[in-house]
Formats: sequence, C-alpha cells, structure tokens
Amino acid sequence: MNELGILLDKILPFINKRKIRYCFFYFLFVCYFSIPSFQIPILEYNTFRITSLMEQRAIENKLVFFPRQTWCNLNDINPNLLKGIISMEDGKFFSHKGIDWEELNKSLARNKKRGRAVRGGSTITMQLTKNLFLSTDKSIFRKAKEFWIALRMEKELSKKAILKNYVNAVEWGNGIFGIKEASERYFGKEPLYLNINQCARLAAVIPSPLIHEPDINSAYVSKRSSIILGRMNDIILFPSDEE
Repeated sequence: MNELGILLDKILPFINKRKIRYCFFYFLFVCYFSIPSFQIPILEYNTFRITSLMEQRAIENKLVFFPRQTWCNLNDINPNLLKGIISMEDGKFFSHKGIDWEELNKSLARNKKRGRAVRGGSTITMQLTKNLFLSTDKSIFRKAKEFWIALRMEKELSKKAILKNYVNAVEWGNGIFGIKEASERYFGKEPLYLNINQCARLAAVIPSPLIHEPDINSAYVSKRSSIILGRMNDIILFPSDEE
C-alpha cells in the first residue's frame, strides 16, 4: 500500500536537476498514455469478470484453478461493511480526488522516521486500479501507472461506481474475490445479511487476505475489527447525495 510514498520520498530530491527533471516528466508522459483509457468509463455501468490480479493469482498457482468472482450491487451489501472498509482503508474517500495527499505526507514522514514502511498511503481508488489493471509488482513504472489511473478514475467515475467495483474486485483470500464470494465462503450468507461484527472482520483482513481469515479469531483480526467498530459510525455513505 505504501509504494507511492516510498517512490516519492526517493525521487523528489533529484527531480530539480534539469536532465533528471526532463526524464521524470517523459516517464510520466509515457505512463499516462499507457493507461487503459477506454476501459475506465464503462466501469460506471458495466461489470467486469476477470481482473489483472485474478490473472496473476491464476498464473502463480500454475493455472491449477482460476479465481472466481460473482457480481454484487451495493444495495445487496450490508452498509456497515462499506462503512467498515472506508473507515479503515480510506477515511477521506468521499472528499479526495483519487490521492489523499495529507495521508500520503503523513506516511512519508512516519516511514522516514522509522526507516521502513510502517504506514500505507493508498486510497481505495488506487487499490482498485491495481486490482483491475495492474499487479502486485513493486516497480516504479507500475506505481506511476497506478497514480495516473486513480486520478483518471476519479475524474470519469462516480464514487458509487468506484466503491461498487472495489468491493467486487478486492481479494479476500486464496482464490476468493469480491464480497459475495467472501461472505458466502466465510460466513455462509449473502452480503446483505452479514451482522455488524462479520462486516468488521471482513474489512479487517483486506490488507493481508492471504495471511488472515475473517472467520478465525486471531489477535490481528480481533484488534483491527475492534478499531473498525469504533470508527464505523463516523462514516456517512455518499454524503453528496444528501445535499
């Protein structure tokens, strides 16, 4: 989640040099025109079936199985799950334009002080771009593309569309993608009928779904789900709709 912060922390001291500055902006130019421009607008209305991360996981498993994903509309999901995800992954989701600059600056400062990556700075929009179009590769080129695609998404898609695609694309375990698959796999019920604790536990494992499972009462899941339950009521879903 924190590759962007690490990247900027390393390159910002050097881009003031003229030659490096030109190379930097050329690099951004190439990244911008390599993003999937025509695939972004259709996400407002259409559904996807296969994501880049699904393909990556299938290859990693030598095509022994292919991850499954079943589409689910926001109206068919317990709102507490949406609040839980936003509260933990991107508290300013409804106010930023793809990049949370304040959170990114805090991440840079904290990681620099600790000497390692201890705080993430990726927004929900940035995570969605990685899942749909990119991979978990930590290259500079991949992170730059993620940056540009996130800005493009926020410009062309509504917050509802971004969140809808996110909950349907996000990885929740080995071969488990999307909230419908996760809800049925871990709790044996449709996403609409999850209780508040189950919502918090599902949101808790998003940063490391291949390590932690929401139905196992580990210290990690218990701690994060408790934090989520405390923050959940502070989240107002789609506040612009109420204005």
